[in-house]
Amino acid sequence: MKKVDATILKETKYIAIWVLIFSAVMEAVFLLIGKWNYTVLLGNLLSASASVLNFFLMGITIQKALDKDVKEAKTAMKVSQLYRTLLLLAVAIIGAVLPCFNLWAVIIPFLFPRIAIAIRPIIDKKSNK
Repeated sequence: MKKVDATILKETKYIAIWVLIFSAVMEAVFLLIGKWNYTVLLGNLLSASASVLNFFLMGITIQKALDKDVKEAKTAMKVSQLYRTLLLLAVAIIGAVLPCFNLWAVIIPFLFPRIAIAIRPIIDKKSNK
């Protein structure tokens, strides 16, 4: 197996840091509204971990796709997206079915990587000044 590209590790670290920050904010909100308990923490840990893993696996797929022709790369990306979506769906179902997870704390962290990606240009613009 090929070594994981440094860019993938760097970008996954960026996503993981933001997921951790947003998770702490979410935990604080649950605490402030008086709805925090251990199920919030467990739900957050479950889906935040799955979200970061999903991003990392996407990066690995892209790295592998770069070594393939266009048709094979498209197929690999589609298959990867399907499996990663099924992974996130399984995590969501587990979080919804098992009473040890707060459903909102399971669902909300799935949005954290997208938010981190959306604010990246703003952060990069400010850091380049």
